[in-house]
Amino acid sequence: MQLKYRKLILVTLNLQRMFKNHPKGLLAASLANMGERFGFYTMMAILTLFLMTKFGLDETTTGIIYSIFYASIYLLALVGGLLADRTRNYKGIIMAGLLLMSLGYVIIAIPTPTPVPADKFGLFLAISCLGLLVIAFGNGLFKGNLQALVGQMYDDPKYSKMRDSGFQLFYMFINVGAIFAPFLAVGVRNWWVEKNGFLYNADLPTLAHQYLGNTITAEGGERFQRLAGEVGYSGSDMTAFAGEYLNVFTTGFHYAFAVAIVAMLISLVIYMINKNRFPDPANKHAVAADGSAVKEMDIKEVKQRLYALFAVFAVVIFFWFSFHQNGLTLTYFAKDYTDLSQIRVNLGFATLEGAEIFQSINPFFVVFLTPIIVGFFGWLRTKGKEPSTPRKIAIGMGIAALAYAVMAIGSMGLPFKSELEAMGGLPDAARVTPWLLIGTYFILTVAELFISPLGISFVSKVAPPKYQGIMQGAWLGATAAGNSLLFIGAIFYTSISMTATWMVFVVACLISMFTMLGMIKWLERIAK
Repeated sequence: MQLKYRKLILVTLNLQRMFKNHPKGLLAASLANMGERFGFYTMMAILTLFLMTKFGLDETTTGIIYSIFYASIYLLALVGGLLADRTRNYKGIIMAGLLLMSLGYVIIAIPTPTPVPADKFGLFLAISCLGLLVIAFGNGLFKGNLQALVGQMYDDPKYSKMRDSGFQLFYMFINVGAIFAPFLAVGVRNWWVEKNGFLYNADLPTLAHQYLGNTITAEGGERFQRLAGEVGYSGSDMTAFAGEYLNVFTTGFHYAFAVAIVAMLISLVIYMINKNRFPDPANKHAVAADGSAVKEMDIKEVKQRLYALFAVFAVVIFFWFSFHQNGLTLTYFAKDYTDLSQIRVNLGFATLEGAEIFQSINPFFVVFLTPIIVGFFGWLRTKGKEPSTPRKIAIGMGIAALAYAVMAIGSMGLPFKSELEAMGGLPDAARVTPWLLIGTYFILTVAELFISPLGISFVSKVAPPKYQGIMQGAWLGATAAGNSLLFIGAIFYTSISMTATWMVFVVACLISMFTMLGMIKWLERIAK
């Protein structure tokens, strides 16, 4: 017991040191966002595989739904920012977002029969999409406006030089929840599968849908029967097994979505307790330190700032199109080509195994690497050599290109997706090591830390005061534009070689980097 208290005291002291030179409200805002992100990544870790298993959708159709949903999350941040700027009720808009997200998770958490009856296919798919739309709208009200709130904390000259590192800490904390969310989502799903007498197998849902739809090959049919025996089925009626396994599998997904509801309620409580301690962007620059009114910003300066922001927004579209493949084509790759048996963990109540586990690697690296990168930039700052925020973003885009180059090299010689389907899936011995994906996620995380938190920091610094909410929403809108293109990755994944697929993202990241470098002097001048 004393050891536990000692560890708790050490964690508390480390947090105090980490946030020592930052505004007091930063930690509370980070914790509120951490709960929301826990719920969000619980859902995102399993969303694509849920859609494929529940409705029997192929990779391309799933990719389109995923792209629209992911784009909507960020596109609706424009609506959230506009509402907050117009009503000046930032805190109320943030709370409405938390409540809406909770409602959305309730909608998709309610179990419905699987395989979905043909006459109710459209209805059940519409209900799932409605739940996703409600989550997206709630996220749009919440995310950008909380970032605007954090940005105002650093408008105090006492904290202004710590703006970049403050947003990096904020970003690190919201990823703490994202580390554990995929593990819990997979654990709940696999617990339900095992509770019903089966074992988890990533290939069985696809084979079950092929069997029920009479599209399975002879080789696939033989593998389906063999795997059914391996996961615990002793009968001979494969139609009954296919339906039962799909129903158990997707019900486990529904229960995993319910975990997100609990996480959202925790986030809501944290926000409500600390609401009055947060600054309010509605009052931003209303008065100066001496109590006098502050003059409106010159219209020419407003235009220059907006031009600079829109230029950056346009460039990062290519980056987000590439980076957010971590939840789509990289997850497909984990399911189809990666030897998941090498990362199987027995938790006692369930076996932790599945492509979704890789969704926890990125946030883990965010938490692990943030103190290192913040410390490195702090050391450069003391020597007067810290790169400007736009230059850091450009460097990050180059690092992202390197990550996909690693994937391209590691995927050489792998069969096309169409060949894989004819074979009924690859045996474990023919699959690649999970270290390929782990290494790629590591490099992508370094790139992310050079771009995402620093992009938010750049917007909070450059955005004209009366456009704080809408500009944070526009940054997320640029992310939405990139996310709306995600389905293109799914098309490449199913139609060209794996190496060629990853090279597409290498090119996209390099385009972003060189475009950013071409504008660097102008952006640095505006940022000053």
